Amino acid sequence: MEAKSNVRKIVVTGVLGALSIALFLTPIGYIPWLAGASLTVMHVPAIIGAVLEGPVVGIVVGGIFGVTALIKAATAPQGPIDVFFVNPLISVLPRLLVGLAAWAVYRAFRGMLPAVAAVAAGIAGSLTNSVFVLGALVAFAAIPTAVAAAVFVANGLIEAALAAVLTFGVVAAWKGIESRTGKAKLAEEK
Repeated sequence: MEAKSNVRKIVVTGVLGALSIALFLTPIGYIPWLAGASLTVMHVPAIIGAVLEGPVVGIVVGGIFGVTALIKAATAPQGPIDVFFVNPLISVLPRLLVGLAAWAVYRAFRGMLPAVAAVAAGIAGSLTNSVFVLGALVAFAAIPTAVAAAVFVANGLIEAALAAVLTFGVVAAWKGIESRTGKAKLAEEK
């Protein structure tokens, strides 16, 4: 049973990691927004991975998100602050925390309605991304605190709402598939 669980974690990590890379390579991952900033849904695969398979999967997928952000900043910066994202303390470290926060909140709320737990995990993961990235930008003097607060309101709250909706949709669909027969329907197909 343990080997089956590990294989499942590896597969989910691979699929969500590939999704993160696909989002990075398309305009869907980083949507241009106000004053050179971007709205992102890149953190959603890390949140979903943490909810479905636990903190390690969320951290690994969040790490993939962070590395892609670093690569994007180094090779194709879009805005004036993108140059600061070549620092892994800004681009990678906060993204590792996304999955951890989403998992902790999901675990705390899972005794309630699963929908509430998924929405709360989406919001927590997204806000973790926003707070720690903006906090790192302030700490490294890339932006003043007032700008970070304005970006948080303009971007962070919209991203949190998007993450809540997307996390709820994917987790509800996955849990619905799983609950029909006690295992994922795709596991039965040959």
